[in-house]
Amino acid sequence: MSNDAAVHHVDGDAPSGGSGEHVAAHARTRAVRRRSRTGSRVGLSVLLVVVPLALASVIGIAVTWPPAASQAASSAGLVDTGVQFFRATVTAAVETTCQGTQENVQPDGTVPQTVPCLRVQARVSEGPWAGKQVTVYPTVGTVNRAVRQGAPVVVEHYPATDGAEDIWAFADVERTVPLASLALAFLLVTALVAGWRGMRALIGLVLAMVLLWIYLLPGLIAGENALLLTLSASVAIMTVVGYLTHGLSLRTSTALLGTFVGLALIAGLGALGAWTASLNPITGQEDYQLAALLGDHGLTALRAIFLAGVVLAGLGVLNDVTITQVSAVWELRTANPAATWQDLFAGGMRIGRDHVASTIYTIAFAYVGASLPVLLTLQLYGLPLMRTLTGGVFAQEIVRTLAGSIGLVLAIPLTTAVAAIIALRSEPATLRIRGGHSHPAPI
Repeated sequence: MSNDAAVHHVDGDAPSGGSGEHVAAHARTRAVRRRSRTGSRVGLSVLLVVVPLALASVIGIAVTWPPAASQAASSAGLVDTGVQFFRATVTAAVETTCQGTQENVQPDGTVPQTVPCLRVQARVSEGPWAGKQVTVYPTVGTVNRAVRQGAPVVVEHYPATDGAEDIWAFADVERTVPLASLALAFLLVTALVAGWRGMRALIGLVLAMVLLWIYLLPGLIAGENALLLTLSASVAIMTVVGYLTHGLSLRTSTALLGTFVGLALIAGLGALGAWTASLNPITGQEDYQLAALLGDHGLTALRAIFLAGVVLAGLGVLNDVTITQVSAVWELRTANPAATWQDLFAGGMRIGRDHVASTIYTIAFAYVGASLPVLLTLQLYGLPLMRTLTGGVFAQEIVRTLAGSIGLVLAIPLTTAVAAIIALRSEPATLRIRGGHSHPAPI
């Protein structure tokens, strides 16, 4: 039997007679088919990990689904005080003097007898009290132009008790219009720059916030297992957001696999860090108030809230780096089909190291920016730096930041290694990314 006949015998597509070029061409075709079958098996293996984890998160959410927020508050022992909030319109604002309160405390700890203040007349514009004129006094720091005549504000109504009259107080400035305008500008900019992918990401973000509001927060109030709540919500959020934003592809599945591993690392490191550092969940007045509101399980709930915060704090950045690493490996494989696993891993890690360095700066300065008032207060008091960093709220933030950062850093080589294995066993053409979307890989 001739070589061409042998080729024809093995592969029915080959012509019965042809040159050596035909043999080479069909050999390449068979190699492509083998890689395609291997890629399909690899893609199936990834799905066999990602899909069960996603289903487990759905089951976890169903099993631990808490009561509504109001019912959770009742079970925590919270009492409805009857306080109501209404929109109102300023009709007059007069500068006057008021009795000093703790809001006006001086640096030496004294409270002045009288302080300048603003007396505001406002007309309630909604609810059963619509049209009623009330007198309120804005809190310290309220900008005068925000309570000028005609400005919208929010007032509080306290029902009468023990025969006393109703009490009205200033709650806040009404900011619906400026905030809605800023949000609309953000939507337009995102749509213009990121297109439909950016809009899908925003839709995913809205869905994530809804899940946190109706599931995670009531669950923490009700005293459910914080780690189970947070991991179930996080896996479900990342699955929906990942596929919604980046498409249903092998690339997205691989990135999700790296994200799930990173989440497990962050959760474990956060729990270990809190235990070894003997963190006190109550570090300030707000913590005392929250613990009191939560009732008998307040202290346990605060520890749970800390762990939930550790996981959620690293969620967005973790998804960012895993998607970036998989995309980098995909592009390296497409640019050099002859690359080995070592080539893909080394090239991906070069990009990953730069990403880690910039991400560390991002995390550190985001915390500094959010905590600037606290840092300034400590600077003024002249407290020792090491005692400051190892005590109170700073110890919590250090554990939260370091646990998230370690999980983030470890997720990069793990994701890169898995992505290199999958890319190596897939046909390069199926990994090509055009216009932000990868070609569908066989999965």
